[in-house]
Amino acid sequence: MRLGVLFSGGKDSTLALHKAAEKAEAVCLITLVSENKESYMFHTPNIDVTALQAEALGLPLIRKVTEGKPEEELKDLDAAITQAINGFKIEGVVSGTVESVYQAARIQQICNRLGVWCVNPLWKRNQKALLEETVAEGFKTVISGVFAYPLDKKWLGKQIDEALIQKLVSLSEEYGLSPSGEGGEIETTVLDAPLFKKKIEILDSEVEAQGNSGVFRIKQARLTEK
Repeated sequence: MRLGVLFSGGKDSTLALHKAAEKAEAVCLITLVSENKESYMFHTPNIDVTALQAEALGLPLIRKVTEGKPEEELKDLDAAITQAINGFKIEGVVSGTVESVYQAARIQQICNRLGVWCVNPLWKRNQKALLEETVAEGFKTVISGVFAYPLDKKWLGKQIDEALIQKLVSLSEEYGLSPSGEGGEIETTVLDAPLFKKKIEILDSEVEAQGNSGVFRIKQARLTEK
């Protein structure tokens, strides 16, 4: 089956790509660039890095800008998937959705209308186990956004490893946070993964934070040999 992958450049969409590629052929990435930082559908921190990630993966990237208005962004997603169907003959769409019924239902609705499969390899998987899988598989993932108490700027730019996972699990138990950020508490950016032919090196970055909200912004990066 030929698949298009909904791709934000974060850990979930990248892991979903890897899982789907074990059983089918990923032929393109589909990225929605939302101008609305509060979008419930689409990840925004470091979304421009997806161009480098696509190059590292050796996959073409369909990139569509959306204003991020709740129903309009669904029309934009529909248009992007249609472009993938016409341009790359995809038969299914891969989503990295884990817990969000809001996201999953809307993606499924679009896929049904367009007559393609909706593939959700991470759906309802244990969040701690998913984090541990990315580390075990050799993902290099940094935290690119924090948006909930008690997270703060000290977390931004940190690489996800076993120690950090344990801290997130502890915060989940104490404060009710989603350990993998399913409630929007954290966002991530993947710099390297098994399917990457090259890795991403950050050349310049900055932290913008206030209280319990902030982003680690990658200002300049390049691909380097692994």
